Amino acid sequence: MSRYWSNLVKGLTPYVPGEQPKIENLIKLNTNENPYPPSPRVLEAIRKEANSGLRLYPDPDAGRLRQAIADFHKIDASHVFVGNGSDEVLAHVFNALLKHDAPVLFPDVTYSFYPVYCRLYDIHYETIPLDQDFRIRTADYRKPNGGIIFPNPNAPTGCLLGLDEIEALASCSQDSVLVVDEAYVDFGGKSAIPLTRDYPNLLVIQTLSKSRSLAGLRVGFAAGNADLIEGLERVKNSFNSYPLGRLAISGAVAAFEDREYFESTCKAVMKTREGLKAGLEKLGFSVLPSSANFVFASHPDHDAALLAARLREKRIIVRHFRLPRIDQHLRITVGTDEQCQALLDGLGEISGSTR
Repeated sequence: MSRYWSNLVKGLTPYVPGEQPKIENLIKLNTNENPYPPSPRVLEAIRKEANSGLRLYPDPDAGRLRQAIADFHKIDASHVFVGNGSDEVLAHVFNALLKHDAPVLFPDVTYSFYPVYCRLYDIHYETIPLDQDFRIRTADYRKPNGGIIFPNPNAPTGCLLGLDEIEALASCSQDSVLVVDEAYVDFGGKSAIPLTRDYPNLLVIQTLSKSRSLAGLRVGFAAGNADLIEGLERVKNSFNSYPLGRLAISGAVAAFEDREYFESTCKAVMKTREGLKAGLEKLGFSVLPSSANFVFASHPDHDAALLAARLREKRIIVRHFRLPRIDQHLRITVGTDEQCQALLDGLGEISGSTR
């Protein structure tokens, strides 16, 4: 611990991102990256933008991108905020909209960056237990709060909450902001973005990292009432006025314009997911219903950490969380059909040799 650190830094426990190992011939199923490449139109747009104009700063408002997002979701561009990945957008949300006297509420099993942001920004929070089936009970959130946030589908479980329940929660919690983090919604859910027209306290966050295969470009956005967006802009412009570069803006615009490619890759991932789920269940795993590009699975006879370690020996990596309630589960990204079959074959060999 450095004597030059501030007291804030000394007390931080940072978020730990998914491993990015340098292993040859690796089957990487641990960070929910899309197994398919970005749209060819995205790559062409980036190539065209890679010119002498890079000497100039990008548009600080990313106007072209905000308009492309607005057109896609049939909302006004003034209701869109963009940032350097959804994690940066979330960081600004916690600072701008969730820092109040009452605690922020989020699930006990959820995206582990939420408590990190709370500690970083000195925000009080309270975790609300998922039910025994790892589902969110919206009735448990109907209490005084400084804001509510959860992913939908939830992560790492993959379980989806219906729009009727989100709307009911937004309706009964109008004194605080309800944030729905939709990083995985395109793999089987319906976005709550249309509800933002009727609920000024509802903010929806999405990313281009998953369903649009652009994890390496770092683009995320929020959609909501113009007042919420202005609050985010005030924080952003007090932190970094240029969060998105020219290449990112151009590539992201092209991603929204190529709806056909986006829809086709999402359908392919969902089809593979169902085959992966069935294959795991044949091997004796319990698999939660997933509306994401991953599955959450456990086996009654095999320790999850040991399974992850044995898979790694076979150059297959999945995500294991050493956290309460879920330390016997594996989160497995949906890869290609071939990658998922290799995983199933590996698990079959492991389970057969350890029974």
